[in-house]
Amino acid sequence: MKDILLILLSVTVIALLASRFIRVRRKPIRGYLDLIALTENQKQEVEDIRRDFLPRVAGIRQALRQNRLELNDLLFTEPSDMQAIEGKSRDISKLQTQLEKEVIDHILQEKELLSPDQKRQFYDVIRTEFEKGGLGVHGEQPSGATPNAGKKVYQK
Repeated sequence: MKDILLILLSVTVIALLASRFIRVRRKPIRGYLDLIALTENQKQEVEDIRRDFLPRVAGIRQALRQNRLELNDLLFTEPSDMQAIEGKSRDISKLQTQLEKEVIDHILQEKELLSPDQKRQFYDVIRTEFEKGGLGVHGEQPSGATPNAGKKVYQK
C-alpha cells in the first residue's frame, strides 16, 4: 500500500513539474493576435507586420520614458520653470498621440488579415483591453510592475 501511495505521489509531483516547465517554455504573447487561432499564412503575415511595427513603437516608448524623466526633473527643479514644464508636457502629448496613431494603424492592418469569425474574436480582445483602461503594451511590463512600484522614491 505504501508503495502505491509513493508511486502516485511521485507521478503527481512529476506531472506538476512537467506542466510548470511546459507553461514556462511556451512562446510569450507578443500581440493580441497571439490569442486567436491563426493559419500559418496569417501568422507569417502578422510577423511581417510586427517586424516593422514593434521597433517603431519601441522608439516612441523610449522617447516617452526619456521625456517623462526630463519632466520629473523639471517638476522638482527650484525654482519651477512653468514654460519648460509645459513644453515638456506638450512633447509628451505629441509622443502619446503618435503612439496611439501607430497602434490604431497596426490594429487596422492586422484586422484585414482576419476572417469574419476571427474579427469578432479580435474585437472582443481589443474591447476587453479598452475596458481595462487602454491597450496593453507589447513586450512591456504590465501596469504596476515597475521596479519602484510601492517604493517611496521622492523624499523631502
